[in-house]
Parts: sequence; C-alpha cells; structure tokens
Amino acid sequence: MLAPVVPLLLFGLRLWGSVSLALFIAFWLQLDNASWAGTTAAIVCQPQVGASLRKGWFRLLGTFLGAVAAVIMTACFPQDRIMFLTALALWGAACATAATLLRNFAAYAAALAGFTAAIIAADQLGPVGGLNGQAFTLAIARTSEIGIGIVCAGVVLGLTDLGAVRRRLALLFAELGNEITRGFARTLALTGAEFAETQTLRRTLAARVIALDPVIDQSLGESSQLRYHSPVLQQGVDGLLAALAAWRNVAVMLSRLSSPRAAKPDAVLARLPEPLRLPLEQSGVVSWVDRPEIMRAICDAAYFELRALHAMTPPARLLADQAAALCAALSQLFNALVLLDQHNARTVRGEGGARRLQIPDWLPALINGSRAFVTIGSVILFWIVTQWSSGGLAIVFAAIGVILFAPRADQAFAAAMSFMIGTMCAAVLAAIIDFAVLPRLDTFPAFCLAIGLVLVPVGAGMAQPRATVVFAATAATFTPLLAPANEMSYDAASFYNSALAIVGGLGAAVLSFSLLPPLSPAYRTQRLLAAALRDLRRLILRPQRRMVEDWNGRLYGRLMGLPDQATPLERAQLLTASAVGAQIIELRRAIGGGAFREELDDALAALIQQGVASAVDHLAGVDRTLAAAETPILLRARAGILAISEALTQHAPYFAMSATA
Repeated sequence: MLAPVVPLLLFGLRLWGSVSLALFIAFWLQLDNASWAGTTAAIVCQPQVGASLRKGWFRLLGTFLGAVAAVIMTACFPQDRIMFLTALALWGAACATAATLLRNFAAYAAALAGFTAAIIAADQLGPVGGLNGQAFTLAIARTSEIGIGIVCAGVVLGLTDLGAVRRRLALLFAELGNEITRGFARTLALTGAEFAETQTLRRTLAARVIALDPVIDQSLGESSQLRYHSPVLQQGVDGLLAALAAWRNVAVMLSRLSSPRAAKPDAVLARLPEPLRLPLEQSGVVSWVDRPEIMRAICDAAYFELRALHAMTPPARLLADQAAALCAALSQLFNALVLLDQHNARTVRGEGGARRLQIPDWLPALINGSRAFVTIGSVILFWIVTQWSSGGLAIVFAAIGVILFAPRADQAFAAAMSFMIGTMCAAVLAAIIDFAVLPRLDTFPAFCLAIGLVLVPVGAGMAQPRATVVFAATAATFTPLLAPANEMSYDAASFYNSALAIVGGLGAAVLSFSLLPPLSPAYRTQRLLAAALRDLRRLILRPQRRMVEDWNGRLYGRLMGLPDQATPLERAQLLTASAVGAQIIELRRAIGGGAFREELDDALAALIQQGVASAVDHLAGVDRTLAAAETPILLRARAGILAISEALTQHAPYFAMSATA
C-alpha cells in the first residue's frame, strides 16, 4: 500500500539533504548570501539523477555566462544608469531568444545566463538604480554560492541514486524499433490491418519517437561516455524516423496496386531476418537490448542481401530497396543500443561529427525576446519611479518568469501562473518557519529539521506527475524567502517586502504572457510546414551542397519543433516532405548527369510551376524514358520515381499549398 509513496519520500529526503548540505558549507565558508547555495541545490535537484547532473552542468555554464555579462555591462557603463539598465534588459531579451532556439537543458542554461546577470545587477544597484562598483566581487560570490549548490545536489543524488535512465532509454529504443519492424513485416505479408489503421499507427509512433529527445538529454547527464558519443544516440532517433518512412513508402505503394502480390512482397519478406519480426519478449538469446551487436550484424547482412535482390519491376525494386533502408535504419538503432549497453559500448561504430544546430523557426524566439525586453524594462521603470527598496528583487524574478517559461510557448502563461502560486505557498511556509519555529532553535541540526518539515513533503510532490510546477516553485523559492544566515534576522517588514517583490516580479511575467501571448500552436505548425515546403522547393531548384549533406537534419529539426498539439496528419506531412527530399537526392545520384538528369529536373520543377498532377505526369514520362534504357541502376531510379509519385499523390493538398505562411 505504501510502495508508490516510498520513491516520492526518498526524493523528498534527497532534496532536503542537498539543501541542508549546501547551506552547511555556505555557512561554514561564511558566504554573505548563503541562501543562493540552498536555492540552487533545490532547483538542480531532480527526480532523475541524470537530469539533475545534466541540469547542474548547464546551470554552472549559464551562471558563468551571466556573471561575465554582468561584469562587462558594469565595465562598459560604470556611471550611466540608463544605459546599464537598458543593456540588462537587452541581455535578458537575448537570453530569452536563445532559450527558445535551444532545447532541453541547453535552453535552461541560456535562461539562467539571463537572470544570473539580473541577480548580480540587483545586488549592486541602489534604491534607484545607482551602481556601487562591486560587480566583479558579487559575480565571484554568486558563482561560488551557486557552484556549491550544484556540487552538493550532485553529491547527494550520486550517492543515493545510481540512475536508470540509460536502461530506460534502451528499452524505449528497442520497443519503438520492434513495433515499426513488426508493422513493416505485416504490411509485406498483406495480413496486417488496413492501410488507414497502419497510417494512424505510424503517426502515433512518430510522435513517440520525437518524445525521446528529453530522455536522451537526461541520459547524457549520467555518463561521460554517452556525452562523448551523443551523435550515436541522435542517429538512433534518425534511424527510427527513417524506418517509419520506409514503412510508409511500402504501405502506400501496396495500397495503390491493383494486385499487390505482383510486387513480390513474399520474396522480400523471406529475406527480412526473423529475429526482427518477433515480439521483443520472444526474441530469445539474440535480444534487442541485451545483445545489440549481434542484431546490428544481422541487419547489416540483410541490407546487402536486399540491395542485391533481383527484381524485374519498379514496384518489386521499391519493396526490396525500402526493406534494405529499414535494415540500414535498424543498424543505426542497434548501434545506439550498443552504446547504451555498458558491457559492449566499446564496440560502438564511429558516429561522425555533431549535427549542426537547426533553427525550426525564428519568429517565436524573436517574440519571446521582445516580450522579455518589454517586461524587464517595465519593472525597471517602475522601480526607478517608486524608489522601491526591494525593486531589484522584483527585477530578478520578473526576469526569471519571463525568460524561464518563454520556451513553453502556449503553456507559458499557465506554467508562470503555477510558479507564482507555488511561490505564494512558499511565502506562507517560510513565514511560519521563520517566525514561529526558528526563533526557538539554536543549532544547525535543529534548523535542518525545521526546513525538512517543508522540503521533504514538497520534494515528494515534485516527484509525482501532478502540479509539479507548483511544488518545484515552492522548493525553489522557499530558501530565498527564508533567507537563512549565520546570524538570523527576524524582521517582519523586511520579509514581507521581499515576498511582495518576488510575487510582484512573477506577476509582471504572468501579465506579459497575457498581454503579448505566444503564437498559437496551429499557426506555428503551419509555419513549420510551409518552411519544410520551401526547403523542398529550394532543394529542387537550387540544391546547395550544405542542404544536400544535412537534409535529414534540417527536416528532422523542423519535425522536432512541431508543437505537441500538431495533428498526426501534420507530422506525417512533414515526415513525407523529408522522405521526398531524401528520395530526390538519391535519385539524382543514381541517374548522374546528362539528358536523364535534365528531364528529371524539368519534371521536379513542374511540381513548383504547374502543380502536383503535372509533376506526377512528368515523372511518369521520365519513368518511360528510363524504361527504354533498362539497367539495374536505372531500375532502382524508377523505383525512386515511383516512391516520389506515390508520396506526392497521397499528400497532394500539402505539396500544392503556398510556402509563404
């Protein structure tokens, strides 16, 4: 009965231990603002150890960048209050923009760089914004305090939790790959579900593949080996998406043939290794997760056998080539599973270079940056006009709210509101501990027991799936509201003034999301679909070398940028655009130069100039030309033309839409 509660309470104890250890070291070193050490430990502490360690590293990086920025701004404008505060608002805007463009913990580092600069600036500003010239000293102090919190959280979590995300990621990879492969085999056997049902299944699987991204980022925090070989994990995701594309190509073609058996699917199915088609729990000795290097070798052998399979017609050639593409994609997946297997990770194959950063869409990031500039600037003006003694603290938490939640897009307002509610709860709890409990206590162990009354249940709340933002806000803001020090001060007016500044700053962030809301998910989706269409048209008309080399990375980046609210059809359209582009690249390589290439380019240009129907007719003409000069290479090119034509026909409304959204 208590089994589900035990892991929650264990995390609550870890949170309490991390904060207590950080405060103890900060008190022992007699740092001037020990609360930032405890606050950092509470923020970095996450239910997954990999997430905690990864977040800690990025928090340290973001803190360093923010501290450097604060020192530089102070050095540039030592006597100019207006220019310094303007530069601070611009820095916050730049960090909000970067936090939107980046993903996962890298986005968190960018956000932290923004409000770390605000923290240091607030500490050196007077009641109306005058600098005291202590930026460098404050930067060192705050960085030290934050570093202590990061290290303490990492030590406590590392000693109490060995981490399991590596195994969990391997199981997710294997489960998705197994489902895709069995669906592919059932489609070849012509005994599976109807095309509409398999289409729905593929679109659901695509959404699950995209959801692997944050789990991969957590796994990188648990192992330096995984961080070093991180491109291998990304290639595993690419392999899953490529396998889905191969399944889609086969399913679409078989659904359109009047006699599917004429394409010889049985011959292709017979060469698809049986271990790939078995359910995961029945794979025996050659297990997907436990023996991935054997499965990788099986996929490699099957790839070459399927590529060499004799075929007489374009449909038969297409089936064999798509089955080979499936095996190549699974080989990438098993290479990732080899890396995740601690006993065989040394046999992982070379991964190539890291992927270029892909920007799915600049507009949401620019809007978030503009919102951050206006919000921070407005709070600064309010502070100067009112000469509020705690105005600097209001600026800090306005920056935290408007930068930290900006990447959440349409969920930003709700998340910021939940964070403010959690902060209000923290203010109540801190007031109770500060004025009713701590005055009766004299020792540090007693102090730790007192804060444990709050942190343990709040930590348990963070580890459960509901209202996590509220509990995280309570944990993060409890320590700065309590403001522990070697010599405690129980000044009620100062406490309530600080609490009002924190809640007021967060309220300004909440108001900014209401007055300048993010782009709607539907509009962002349409922009990404239109951008993918522009990419495809540029590939057709002006195929630059860089675009050709990184085509999948570019389109997969747009796919990862789709909002959660995007429909399965919209994900399928983007994935199809990626598959069509990849087919065009392979088709051009197969045909080479000469008259065939000119005719193919004219047929592809017809897609842009005359529409889908005309492009399909022109591609049929290219197919007839290639059929007259039949060779094995040209038969493979005809199979590629068939795949492109089927994709254009299936998603004709999408490929005919305007690319100017």
